[in-house]
Amino acid sequence: MGQNVYVAGVGMDKFKKPGAHDPYEVMGARAITLALADAGLDLSQIQQAYASYIYGDSGCGQKVMTEVGLPGIPIFNVSNNCSSGSSAIFLARQAVESGLVDCALAYGFEEMQPGALGSNWDDRTSPAQYIFNALDTVRPPTTMGPPAAIMFGSAGAEYMEKYDATADLFAKVAVKTRRHAGKNPFALFTAPLTVEEVLESPIVFDNYLTRFMCCPPTCGAAAAVFVSETFAKKHGCNLDVFIAGQGMATDSETLFENARNVVGQEYSKRAAHIAYEQAGVSPNDVDVVELHDCFTPNEVVSYEALDLCQEGASTQFVEDGNNTYGGRVVVNPSGGLMSKGHPIGATGLAQCYELVSHLRGAAGDRQVENARIALQHNIGVPGAAVVTIYQRA
Repeated sequence: MGQNVYVAGVGMDKFKKPGAHDPYEVMGARAITLALADAGLDLSQIQQAYASYIYGDSGCGQKVMTEVGLPGIPIFNVSNNCSSGSSAIFLARQAVESGLVDCALAYGFEEMQPGALGSNWDDRTSPAQYIFNALDTVRPPTTMGPPAAIMFGSAGAEYMEKYDATADLFAKVAVKTRRHAGKNPFALFTAPLTVEEVLESPIVFDNYLTRFMCCPPTCGAAAAVFVSETFAKKHGCNLDVFIAGQGMATDSETLFENARNVVGQEYSKRAAHIAYEQAGVSPNDVDVVELHDCFTPNEVVSYEALDLCQEGASTQFVEDGNNTYGGRVVVNPSGGLMSKGHPIGATGLAQCYELVSHLRGAAGDRQVENARIALQHNIGVPGAAVVTIYQRA
């Protein structure tokens, strides 16, 4: 990587259930305003902006910006499925690191409908068609359940078969995540869960994946400002946190090897290795992680993709409490997508907000003690895996 890119400011609007939210332009503008205030900057100092969302017409990024002002700068709309937020961060970081600009804004927002995700474009070829073609080559074809549940549920079923795991593993992850959410004022779902409650909630897929193992559709927004060191010193911006490494990867032929790769395990691993190498750190150096737990089986698969534990060792990793406070690393102290919510375009920016808070020592009751290195993992299927390593300066 070239010059350091600092996270000067972050802002987040608390996520809400569909129907209880403000319009996307209002949520997005609020997040931008909070991020600018946190950075001690005004809109006129932003040189480029990257807006992430997937549900909306072209130009929603521009509409959000008009609610804040009319800076006349380049605004790019980023749609990369569930990795859209981190893709916007990737582009903003790249612009600053290259020296093209000294101050870039990434912001994400989403208005979602109740219920499972579906296609809005049934009159043309689905971009996920090759994903399901790959899944059908490695798992028995099925139409039971919503498309996303089929993909991630199949990965979980395969994991249980290969490593002699049980559904209790995924239920324990949900319990841990909800426990973390109880300390986060931004989390939407905070009531504690038991393993029994998770396992006994309604089945969504394959007689094991239950409703409490699936993240809910939500609406919200988040934003972050990225600056060069020279700009930060000139304008008195916060220099506490910088991006030490960042990797992005997409599907390869390994997609056809197993169901875990269908949902991004292999390209998550490649993106993580790039980020670790750039940052000059190992997985053992990471103190806190926000990873993409759209379904609890994906959290388990991601432990191994990110090398937080060895392949097939997630059951013991969870059993030993190595994914929570007092263990090896704290995973999803925010409550993750499962409890905080998953408004797709905003998710990556919300992960950034959470991790920067910990590295600044400003995470309140959920603070990870002495956090120095944080890892963010955000995927989209089809789309990409983006792994970002933040470091306290």
